[in-house]
Amino acid sequence: MPAKPVKTRITDMLGIEKPIIQAAMGWIARSQLSSAVSNAGGMGIIETSSGELDAIREEIKKMKALTDKPFGVNVAQAFVRDPNIIPFIIDQGIKFVTTSAGDPMKYTATLKEAGLTVFHVVPSLAGALRAIEAGVDGLIVEGGEGGGFKNAKDVASMVLIPQVCEAVSVPVVAAGGITDGRSMAAAFSLGAEGVLMGTRILSCAESPVHANWKDAIIGADATDTVFLNRAGPGPALRALRTERTSRLEKDGSPNIFGEFAGTQDVYFGGNLEAGIALTGQVAGRIKEVKPVAQIFEETLEEYHRIVAALPR
Repeated sequence: MPAKPVKTRITDMLGIEKPIIQAAMGWIARSQLSSAVSNAGGMGIIETSSGELDAIREEIKKMKALTDKPFGVNVAQAFVRDPNIIPFIIDQGIKFVTTSAGDPMKYTATLKEAGLTVFHVVPSLAGALRAIEAGVDGLIVEGGEGGGFKNAKDVASMVLIPQVCEAVSVPVVAAGGITDGRSMAAAFSLGAEGVLMGTRILSCAESPVHANWKDAIIGADATDTVFLNRAGPGPALRALRTERTSRLEKDGSPNIFGEFAGTQDVYFGGNLEAGIALTGQVAGRIKEVKPVAQIFEETLEEYHRIVAALPR
């Protein structure tokens, strides 16, 4: 029997069955994975941070063939190479966009004028207030324990999510440390109305990444990630602890982007020492590779159990 639904402003606004959004992981968040997320009742997101817009156009076509459920596209502004990316997204008929890694003032008005719903990813209260000023429809509030590119002045989800929720009226999606119903219940108690999963979906059965990366996540402790490049130049990031990233943690790098030259070998070749495998601390709580639909059903079932068992 399917888990009891969880209805929030997020599910109503986005037209999804479950208040779960998938992280927009470069090269990974494409039709194979994102359609599985949408078909399981969540919000699948297609990435553009790879800069491969011709490939992304084909992935969007594949998405439309693989699912009749809602899906969106992410614009990671720091990685945008093509100034026509916004007209490109509008022309694809996309209705939901997440923007990140940049100023929300840059694209929000244009996207909203075209009738799209826009959520901006923020790592701080100041960033949230800037996004509200830009006119976004919602926020993805990302704690520093999450994987990927981060604010060097990181704030944990337990502090950041309620801080933002107390200051804004738009719906908030919690990101960073979310992997199951227990963490979803915690996020909702802090004021969120949806959650974003990155590392949990990265390690799911439908994820296209190499089994070596998934196995490393399954075998990881919560201390088996590193926070790199806090002092710059370039962005900070959280990644899986390997010999390479442990060395970078100690010695730093003059060019953090140069460390991603071996990305394809890491992601799809399984050589975790060839570059950087972006991974969140929540890897320490993930113990099994499962299909997305099973992850989502178990998340909602556990959410209801946890909420019902809370002291009155």
